[in-house]
Amino acid sequence: MVPSIKTCFQLMDRYEMLDNIREHSIVVAKIARLIGCELMAAGEPISLDTVIAAALLHDIAKTSCLVTKKDHAEEGRRICLQNGLEEIAPIVAEHVVLQNRIADVRFSEKEVVYYADKRVNHHSIVSLEQRLAYILERYGGNGRGLEQRITDNFNQCKALERALFRKLSFAPEALALRLEENPPQLAQCIGGHDDLA
Repeated sequence: MVPSIKTCFQLMDRYEMLDNIREHSIVVAKIARLIGCELMAAGEPISLDTVIAAALLHDIAKTSCLVTKKDHAEEGRRICLQNGLEEIAPIVAEHVVLQNRIADVRFSEKEVVYYADKRVNHHSIVSLEQRLAYILERYGGNGRGLEQRITDNFNQCKALERALFRKLSFAPEALALRLEENPPQLAQCIGGHDDLA
């Protein structure tokens, strides 16, 4: 099942998502919605409902994992499965590290949410380089090659960005402006998906 936006917010409440994580998730969902609409216009078989729900719930386990220190992506997958959200569980599971990205030709909801998350620092839209710098500062000092794994993950995301934006009508640098402009084709694509707070 793919949950409605209303259900996503109810799940955020049930799992006591912190306000700052909720704000981050809403911005990620807005970016994912925009990119999803653009990909649909380019002929990609994207489910906007799935993209938005997965983006809203990608950090559903983050609050509890701040205490438990568990992997919030894996815990998020588990929460999705517990709530019958099989369609978005694998997307939530891979929002931190994307597995098995093979082709640069086709895109799925998984790549959209993964990329959108990398473009949001707290609730601000940033470049991949800015987000990488923040992640390295916050998490990179934990040793055991973590800094290299983080850098490798962002290099994969940069490659995804190059491939993704070949399909979109704007450049990565214009993402924030594009969201503000809300072009007519976005409004038409959004339809019933305009109730993101």
